[in-house]
Amino acid sequence: MSDKTFKTKGIVLRTVKYGETSVIATVYTEIFGLQSYLVNGVRTTGKKGSGKANLFQPGVILDMVVYHNELKQLQRIKEFKWGYLYKHILQDVVKNTVVLFMVELLTKCLKQPEENPDLFYFMEDALLHLDEGADKTVAGYPLFFLVQLTYFLGIPPQAATVAQIKEPQLYFDLREGVFTIHTPDHHYYIPEPHTSVLINLLQVRQPQELREVNMSSDSKRRLMAAMEEYYQLHITDFGIMRTVPILREILK
Repeated sequence: MSDKTFKTKGIVLRTVKYGETSVIATVYTEIFGLQSYLVNGVRTTGKKGSGKANLFQPGVILDMVVYHNELKQLQRIKEFKWGYLYKHILQDVVKNTVVLFMVELLTKCLKQPEENPDLFYFMEDALLHLDEGADKTVAGYPLFFLVQLTYFLGIPPQAATVAQIKEPQLYFDLREGVFTIHTPDHHYYIPEPHTSVLINLLQVRQPQELREVNMSSDSKRRLMAAMEEYYQLHITDFGIMRTVPILREILK
């Protein structure tokens, strides 16, 4: 079976050096899902390779022409260029750290290479909104992304009912993914006042709406830890996120 060429968008997740001048890039593609590509000659210092390595930073959106063979684990890229040239993400330390967090989270959740265009478009849209986002939007962005991604992975929290929202004490059971007025019989839950913030976050559909959600530093910290725990409970072999402690320091 010979390799065929396809046009696809891709979001760079991870890059490792290979040989003297090449890299192996893990890319989440529009039409093939998660793929690994051998990219030759991008680390050379001459004209041919000048600047090309910049296109393989985490979070970069590429337009690509790729060779694809379903029998191979390592594919090749024929052509690549910027799919979108960021205005802020690559220079802004805070936004770049949020991107690294988003990329790490997505990488930990993707276990198979199957295509999922809806997830790709969500990730692409999230990156574009982050690039343009104001400071208040950026501060709540990691939590927004943590919550929204659950819908595309098939593990969304069940929405609270109107009756539950009126209760003075409400818990979110991380293990069951539901709101409850009863204290869960285990320690995997979110108490008030953080439960109310989570309810508000679940109602956000566009990043700019984050400006209307009031979150204290304590709530952000508690909800970040709780949502990481939520993923650990619902995604096999999820592990520990390395970017979360960095985010805590940057987004105090």
